[in-house]
Parts: sequence; structure tokens; C-alpha cells
Amino acid sequence: MKFDRIAIIFQRLRKEFPYLFRWLVPGIGVKRWLFLTLMGTTLIGIGLGIVLLDIYRTAPQTWWLPLLSAASLRFLSRPLRAFIFILFGLVMVFGGIYGINRSLMIPFIKPGKKVVDELTVHRRRERGLKIVAIGGGHGLATLLRGLKEYTYNLTAIVTVADSGGSSGKLRREMGILPPGDLRNCLAALSNDEALLTHLFQYRFPDGQSGLNGHSLGNLLITALAEITGSFEDAIAESGRVLAVRGRVLPSTLQQVDLVADVHLPLLTARLRIEGESEIPRSSWRVKRVYLQPNAPPAYPEAIKAILGADLIVIGPGSLYTSILPNLLVPEISQAIRSSKALKVYVCNIATQAGETDHYTCEDHVHAIEMHVGKGLFQVILANLPPQVPSDGDMEWVYVANSQKLDYIVIKEKVSDDTHPARHDSVLLAKSLLAIYQRLRG
Repeated sequence: MKFDRIAIIFQRLRKEFPYLFRWLVPGIGVKRWLFLTLMGTTLIGIGLGIVLLDIYRTAPQTWWLPLLSAASLRFLSRPLRAFIFILFGLVMVFGGIYGINRSLMIPFIKPGKKVVDELTVHRRRERGLKIVAIGGGHGLATLLRGLKEYTYNLTAIVTVADSGGSSGKLRREMGILPPGDLRNCLAALSNDEALLTHLFQYRFPDGQSGLNGHSLGNLLITALAEITGSFEDAIAESGRVLAVRGRVLPSTLQQVDLVADVHLPLLTARLRIEGESEIPRSSWRVKRVYLQPNAPPAYPEAIKAILGADLIVIGPGSLYTSILPNLLVPEISQAIRSSKALKVYVCNIATQAGETDHYTCEDHVHAIEMHVGKGLFQVILANLPPQVPSDGDMEWVYVANSQKLDYIVIKEKVSDDTHPARHDSVLLAKSLLAIYQRLRG
């Protein structure tokens, strides 16, 4: 029975041995503290050794002295004694450190996960690329959901020109910046707090007086803006509530409205439409969009993030109502041009009714160039169109002739198989990081 137990212990050690060595993998920040612990233990051992030597030399012959001699293994050779004591000391130090870490980390480790796995992932993401994503809507949230698996150094810069839905109501009634797109990005960056994130995204059904159509997250941000006294502090506090790794910043803190000039068929005149939510409802081709007031000042933290980025991603998102409202803030566009980061434009997979009907990838790029000039990015990432036919008013966005584009055009499958008109967060993030490695690695 005793030998069976010993065999089980050795099998357990053999199984755990590779796992224990993972604590010594470079980059997780453990070896330096382990070395410090071993040095401290060594000094304690030297001190105890000096005391024992003194006892051996000066103590009278008593009954316990032979027992102490046997416990110190004096009947063995000195090299063998040193090896045995060092081996047992290392096992005890490793076991003690492991036990302390496990006890301290239990409240923070997910069931079925090991401490070293979580620590390795955390350190890798801490040292990840500094990425700035610019846009709005569900496209930007999808991008962030994929990138957060690779880095904590994420900054989302979001438009504040929203005028419809819950955000529009709060903007008109409370006078705050529209929180909708910022809320979506905060939820996308949350640290897997599933229930809290769903609560933050919960929208009250129609027909409830006072709460009709409002999102709980929008109401929370509005309340925090009243409590803290500033909209930017409200966003920061919301991020803490959701355990967000990264930042979500507005492109400007000034109240702005989006205005579009649309082309009327068979007429040379143009019609002006005011309000971000009204633009997609028109069935006419958008010629140009503006911000009112013109040239609002950029949020300084957004400028700082852009200038310090390794990778800047523009899109995906609605061309005229999510992407361009950010780029029309002059200081944002200037900062992108001045940044030494690799800049990638992610083209939409499908056209958007009322905004980009019949648009190709070239049309999307031309619209950006017409509004803010050329040279804003170096690379275009376009989806390989799905084999399934498009439905309704939606069409796939094709790269008709990449030679007409003065950019590096990369075509890869980044669409979601279950929803072909949307980007897949995992594929999109992997493609962007592969592009960075290929061009800057």
C-alpha cells in the first residue's frame, strides 16, 4: 500500500513537471521574484548553518547532540548532503510560492484555468501593440471584440454625432454627448463579465413611459456624467464598472451635428439633410457630409493616443455616419497623418442602403479622399466576397480595380459565416495583426 502511494506521487510529479517549468518561461515576471526568494532563503540558511556550527563546536556532549548530527546527515559525504538539502529546499520554496499564489489568485481565476495560463496571457496582452481603432457603430465594436484578445493597449475613438434612438433623446433632453456608440465599444472591451455586459446593453421595450426605447447603459453614462460633472469622466467610470481593458474616447467633446448634401435624380440641385439618423433614410446618393459647427476641436487624449500608436485601424463602419464624422475633426486627420503607425482602412463587406448603394471599395476610398484628402492610410483590407448571393437592397463590396488605388490592397476572408454581411471579430483581428507583422515586423 505504501509503495502504491509513492508511485501515485511520482506519477503526479511527472504530470505536473512540465506545468511547473512554465513558471520559468520568459516574460511573465516570475523569475526575478523567485530569484529574490531563493537569495533570501540562502542567506537564512547560511545564518542557521553558522549557528549549528557554533553548537557543534562549543556545546557539551548531551543526549540531543547525536540526534542533531543524524538530522544533518553527517554520516553522508558533504557533496551528497549539499545536493539533498538543496533539492528539498527548492521543492519547499517552489511549493510554498505556488501555494501562496494559488490561495491569493483563487477569487480571480476562472474555473478550469491555471494561474500560470492566466498570468502568461495577461503579460502578453500587457506588452501588446498600441492600437487605435477609429469609427463607430457595430463594426467598431466587432473589431474591438477581436483585438482585445491580443492586447490591452487598445483605444477606440468614436463619433459623437449620433442623433437618433436613445442617444438622440438623451442628447436633446439632457444636453450630453450621445453615449450610444461609446456604450457599444465599452461593452465590447469588457473583461468577459457576461451578465453585467448584457445588463449594460439592455434596452427597455417600447411602450414604457419615460424609459421607452432607452438603453440602460446610456442611462448609466448619463447619470455618471451628472455625478462626476464631465462626460469623459463618466465614460472612464463606466469602463471601470465593466472591467474594461483599454479606453473608449470621443473624437471631440463639442456638440456636433452631421449634415449631408444629397444628389436629387434628374436635377442639378442638391438637398441638405440634417441629422446623422436622417441620412440613411433618404434614398438619394450622398455627395458630401459636414459637421456643424465646422472644425470642432479634438479631444486631446484622442490625439495623444493616435500619435503614440503602433497600428491605426479606420473602420469598419458606416462610411458617412460612423467613419467620416471622426475624420472630419481636422485635428484627428492631422494626427493620423503625423503618426508613425501603420494605418489600415478596413472596407465594409456590404453596401448600406441609403448611404453606399452600389458602392465598390474604390468608391469608399474615393469618398474618404474627397472629404479629408489622400494619404490617410497605407493599406486597405477588403473582404473576399462570399459565394452566396446578396439579399434585399444589400450588395457585396467588390474591389473592381485595385490598380486604381495608390495603396497596398489586401483581400482576405474576414466575414462571419453565420452573418456574411458582417465581419468576423476573430478573423479580422488575426488579419490585421498579420498585416502589421508582414509590413512592420
